[in-house]
Amino acid sequence: MSKMASSDEPQSLRAAFEEAEEKRRALETSPDATSPSYAAAVDVALALYGRVLELISAVALFSPNEGLEDVPTSSLPYLLTSFHAAELVQRTPFAGAAPRLATLRRARAAYERFLNLADAYGLVAPPYDRLLERYRDDGEGFAVVPPGSDATAKRDGKIAGFRAEKALREKIAYLKANPGYAERGDDEVVREVHLMNITYSIHATFQALDSLNREVPLLAQAPSSNDHPSAHSSAARGADDADDADNRLDQPLRATTSRGGPLLSQKGKPLQPFTLVGSRADLARGVFRPGHNLPTMSIDEYLEEERRRGGILEGGTDPPKKVVDDEDMDAVDRETYKAREWDNFKDENPRGSGNTLNMG
Repeated sequence: MSKMASSDEPQSLRAAFEEAEEKRRALETSPDATSPSYAAAVDVALALYGRVLELISAVALFSPNEGLEDVPTSSLPYLLTSFHAAELVQRTPFAGAAPRLATLRRARAAYERFLNLADAYGLVAPPYDRLLERYRDDGEGFAVVPPGSDATAKRDGKIAGFRAEKALREKIAYLKANPGYAERGDDEVVREVHLMNITYSIHATFQALDSLNREVPLLAQAPSSNDHPSAHSSAARGADDADDADNRLDQPLRATTSRGGPLLSQKGKPLQPFTLVGSRADLARGVFRPGHNLPTMSIDEYLEEERRRGGILEGGTDPPKKVVDDEDMDAVDRETYKAREWDNFKDENPRGSGNTLNMG
């Protein structure tokens, strides 16, 4: 099944695609990705690529009933539509973890559409076919270097990825330098450039999915907007005025810190930095000093935390004296001999006799 030649392609499709490509290239060289105009430009470009996808579907530009040889050279660039859309989605400005997670889900979906289309035409060649197989087995756990690899394997994998990308770029540049491509007179050269661009995009897609999968867990651990310090401040201001000022000031820091989790391990090792103050009154006065950033605990609170985890022995450190039954003569004799041996030891070893370090 043959496709329409370039001159017969719908003008609306070609125009939308060229305009989307122009907007994308402009964004790649944008000096300020934080400006409102940048966000608006991303939205415009994404809308154009969305329109391109609609038109591709409307004219049935690609079909599962054909092979790569049936796709005319002029139609090959349209295979990259979802890839470019995925890259743009990742450029979408965001504020907060939840919007970013939604953005990454959209980008993942677009990358998958591109991979599925490229795979349908047999364009996911080694070594990327193995990466695609692993991604389909576990999309959210995918990494270019398999999870669980040691540091050396991860480093070697990154180096190999950089080298592969460099080689693909160099080959594309070499092909574009061919006069047959520059003049668009040699269809074979032009076709090879388009196919090499697709291979490069497949490489970039797996790198992007790897990066995406590393970013998602970090976003999932980020505090929600409800955990922002300003929310705590508002809650404190709205507390019952009957509570005393000391309790209101140190309540959030009693057993945990603003970073969450206990201050001390089971063995008494500090898990987070904190400051000890002399009393709750000192703590109350200290919050108004500059640089009051570390979580704070009073000495009483520290001792309470130690006692709670069993770090303080109750009732003194000396073990209780053994009570000997006066009627048990054997036990009385044993205790008498122990006491006598201890007295003899003290007579032979007076206090300080072992400390010879400071003797002149």
